[in-house]
Amino acid sequence: MAVTSKAATANERFKARFNDWFWGSIAAAAVIHGLMFAFWPSMASSDVSFDAEQLEAIDLPPEVEIPPPPESISRPAMPVVGEATIDEDITIAETTFEENPVNNLPPPPTSSAANEDISKAPTFTPFTVPPRLQNASEVQRALERAYPPLLRDAGIGGKVNVWFFIDEDGKVLKNQVAEKSGYPALDEAALAVASIMRFTPAQNRDKKVQVWVSLPITFSTR
Repeated sequence: MAVTSKAATANERFKARFNDWFWGSIAAAAVIHGLMFAFWPSMASSDVSFDAEQLEAIDLPPEVEIPPPPESISRPAMPVVGEATIDEDITIAETTFEENPVNNLPPPPTSSAANEDISKAPTFTPFTVPPRLQNASEVQRALERAYPPLLRDAGIGGKVNVWFFIDEDGKVLKNQVAEKSGYPALDEAALAVASIMRFTPAQNRDKKVQVWVSLPITFSTR
């Protein structure tokens, strides 16, 4: 019986020729390298290094500080006269002879003290009947008009102590700030209002006298 051979596949033919291709490639690579060294014996890599002087420094832009968000605007407030409104009794309580017997009263001023000009600066002036404010409602309206709008709308207030020099007829001849509020605008407003105040005369026993009195004027908001 005759035996027939099976035809080889492409994969089998490739495996059979692998050794020939491998060694042929090695021989070709050796020939190519030999020719390169024979015709170009001085081949070398180029220098691509650089010095530090060739570096260019770039200034970075300054950092920008982002401001905080604005605060909410406070609601406008209506001004009121602080620490209650200006009272009719300004400085001291009523002085009675029952509480101050005659034998305990201070001696009357000497002639030199009586002739002394006390209007130059605030000083102690004895009196038995204090001056009283006559136009409290008018002063209240003047305080509301004089309140600086910027401070009023921001809800900022303060107290100003003011010295008043009152003559024998109850007229304010001088006024000056005794204790500041911390806000010059409020100090100026207090002096402006002080100029329109009218008082009853102060008395020392049965005589009308000139006096210095101190009055707190307060600006505040509801």
